[in-house]
Amino acid sequence: MTGVQKTGQAPEETGRTPGTSSATPAKSVESAKQGARRSYTLIAGCVLAGLIVLLAAVSFVWLPYAPDDTSGTRLAAPGAGHLLGTDKLGRDLFTQLMTGSRIAVEAGLGSVLTAALIGVSLGVLSAFALGWLDDTLAAFLDILIAFPTLLLAMLIVAARSATLGSAVLAIGLAQSAVVARLVRILVKRVLAQDYITAARTSGTSWPRVVAGHVLPNIWPTLVVNLALQFGLAVLAEASLSYLGLGAPPPNASWGRMLQEAQATFTTAPAGALAPGVLLVLLVIGVNLIADGLRDTLDPTARRRRA
Repeated sequence: MTGVQKTGQAPEETGRTPGTSSATPAKSVESAKQGARRSYTLIAGCVLAGLIVLLAAVSFVWLPYAPDDTSGTRLAAPGAGHLLGTDKLGRDLFTQLMTGSRIAVEAGLGSVLTAALIGVSLGVLSAFALGWLDDTLAAFLDILIAFPTLLLAMLIVAARSATLGSAVLAIGLAQSAVVARLVRILVKRVLAQDYITAARTSGTSWPRVVAGHVLPNIWPTLVVNLALQFGLAVLAEASLSYLGLGAPPPNASWGRMLQEAQATFTTAPAGALAPGVLLVLLVIGVNLIADGLRDTLDPTARRRRA
């Protein structure tokens, strides 16, 4: 009997051990593959966006020609003197692209900073509102978000003057409503946690609770959203410049370059293709960065993929 029991127990124990050991490496390999995919997405986004940022940085210290230099032959083909050719005024297209990349980066960063300052402040304050004030602020933010961002930016720019600063302010104000609503939702979710109640019970003031507990818990999701807002801001600035409401000449915004080149697209396609390609690459790069940051920084996204 003793020998039979030992013989019966051995396969059972042997069956459990291999099953456990084989499942764990498989899960580890799958997690490693997912981590590699997240890294590749973030790296690809950094490369694409980094090239545009590098081009913008170089434009501050070196340009092939002056932005307003019209000494070149009009609509010249790409060659040794002009790498991408010239536009209908004789300006060097590569120079225009370099200054346009500077304007795109400045517009994106300025708009995101404006949206973050206004949106985070308004979102945190509205999260502490109660009763009718809470409902009023929520409805106000929903109305601002429902209003077309580009139309709101056009109204603000038209009321002021068509400058890059006006475009940045307009886009930032339009995007601040989206940031404020997101921050309001995130802060309310954090304030409902038990550790916030414990912190308040221990005598911690609300400003210290916000700085020490609320903001550190919402910043991963907030950073991802701001990265997406950067791409939208670049597109909005290009749209405003295309309509003549962006940076005035001799500033060569990509949107203005597209508008000026549409009449000569068949004879000189580089004038429209070059800024369009760079605009698409920058937006794709920023979106890839946002996607990579979402997987890297957002703990809920990591749990869903586990």
